[in-house]
Amino acid sequence: MCKNALCIFLQDKFLKSLRRLIPFLFPYRFQVMAGFSTFFVARFFEISTIWAVAKGIDVIGQRLKGLEPEYSLAQISFAIVASVVFRMLFVIHARRAVRRVAIAVSYDLRQRLYTSVQQQGHDFFARLGVGDIMTRAIQDISLIQRLCAFGAFMFVIMVYAPFFAVIGMLSKSITMTLLILPTMPLIFLYAKHIARFLSISSLAVQERLSELASHVQENLSGIRTVQAQAQEANEIKRFWLTNDAYGSAFYEQAKINSLMMAWMPFFASCAQLLIIIYGGTLVLENKMSVGDLIFFLACLGMLLQPIRMAGMFVTIVQRAAVATDRLYEIYDAKPEIQETPSNQTPTVIKGEFEIRNLNFVYPRTDVNTLKDISLHIKAGESIGIVGRVGSGKSTLLKQFTRMLNTPKGTLFVDGHDVCDYPLSQLRSQIAQVLQDPFLFGEPLKNNISYDDPERELELIWDSADAAALKETIENFPHQMQTLVGERGVTLSGGQKQRATLARGLIRNAPVLILDDCFSSVDTETEEHILSRLKAIRGGKTTILVSHRVSTLRHSDRIIVLEEGRIVEEGSHEALIRLDGNYAALERAQTQGAGNE
Repeated sequence: MCKNALCIFLQDKFLKSLRRLIPFLFPYRFQVMAGFSTFFVARFFEISTIWAVAKGIDVIGQRLKGLEPEYSLAQISFAIVASVVFRMLFVIHARRAVRRVAIAVSYDLRQRLYTSVQQQGHDFFARLGVGDIMTRAIQDISLIQRLCAFGAFMFVIMVYAPFFAVIGMLSKSITMTLLILPTMPLIFLYAKHIARFLSISSLAVQERLSELASHVQENLSGIRTVQAQAQEANEIKRFWLTNDAYGSAFYEQAKINSLMMAWMPFFASCAQLLIIIYGGTLVLENKMSVGDLIFFLACLGMLLQPIRMAGMFVTIVQRAAVATDRLYEIYDAKPEIQETPSNQTPTVIKGEFEIRNLNFVYPRTDVNTLKDISLHIKAGESIGIVGRVGSGKSTLLKQFTRMLNTPKGTLFVDGHDVCDYPLSQLRSQIAQVLQDPFLFGEPLKNNISYDDPERELELIWDSADAAALKETIENFPHQMQTLVGERGVTLSGGQKQRATLARGLIRNAPVLILDDCFSSVDTETEEHILSRLKAIRGGKTTILVSHRVSTLRHSDRIIVLEEGRIVEEGSHEALIRLDGNYAALERAQTQGAGNE
């Protein structure tokens, strides 16, 4: 009966999600089996303790009646102590084994999650915020860990306790056992019915928690903007709404759980009352001893123990099932950038690029960001790119390292399709300094030498000097060991840009891509950096995006983008003679500088 009742749970739809955890449990199957086997032995000693106590009561009753008992009190006492001690030892071993598995599984889940996230692209992070991912990495995995540890212990109780209890009850009274068993499936069916509502409420709680985490993460990341715009009161109000939604969802789940936790003991008490009435009658008629009735009631308690715990167990299982679905939403997400290396590409990139009729549309949009781009860049050439905001400059740069999903047959590196290169080779030999300067909350030394922390300090200082950052660092009390804070919050905008530039220069890659990384740097500093770039980048390909003509004029060739198309191309002098968009930009900046 208990086995069939348990199957009602295991066949329920929401538990199908938990089957996806089997690959994570499989490597630890022997530890799990050892833990469950040890729990089985512990349950045997538990019912042995109950048997010994019941026998002791009968021994005392027989002594009071002047009869000679089958066992002495010393023997009963030894049996009780031995059973308790052995049960304790086996339970300790079993719990340690199961909890170790729970910790190992949660470790593997986090590793898998982190690996999956690292391989995702633009569209993935447009759908899932950082706060949402963090909630899944911490809260959701903790729910699964709780299931593997505490939930596994409860599962053992729900299987082993009824097994030993029914055997013990049948050994004392088949009639009383048959009186109780038909009521058990009704209780499990009730729990199954409540589980459906728990499924909905658990999902709502996890989603509201993700929204709460995303809200906090976004707010703290933009705290300077919030304060600068005097929006603290509005942000507190917005947070109150988000927090209230989470609290309401959690309250709804608590109501459902409380209802189950209240009814389950009620059902159990009804069963116990029935046995006390019927069993007490048998004792009064001398058809059963007091010890046997107490043993039967204790076995009934073991049988009803899973029922009392059913509410908590279903909650744990349900929340873990929802957490598993949320994790697999990330695990199942296929990376936008698929690696298909041909193994025929050169091991070292020289820096020659050819773009053939490149068109690019961002996922989930209908806007053609790049339109019929055709361009040839010779190895060692310096290229400048300019255009209005939204003209496609950054999108074009990201094609070279496949930060976006470059269409096959449109971009060639040293004569080979960019899709034939391993991503690791592209991104290690093409250094890209992004438009948004990002620094980790670590010392400057670690930020500049991020890709190789074992670099010599002299090389780090050289790259800082090339980025016009050396003198600034020397003025810091801790120099290279200066902590820059999260996202480089302790540095100015220009200092962050130069630090990220130094990080790109230190790699001395065959190709260097600079995405508008001089926007927060004054012209004098910019001239210093450009002169050093010429010295250290001679013979190597450099692609530079900038809005300043003073920066672009040093390039061998300049590309002008307009609404995703190349509208002008040539040297600085040739574009000035063309008297088009570039020439108009040069006049505007020259006149603006003159008016100053």
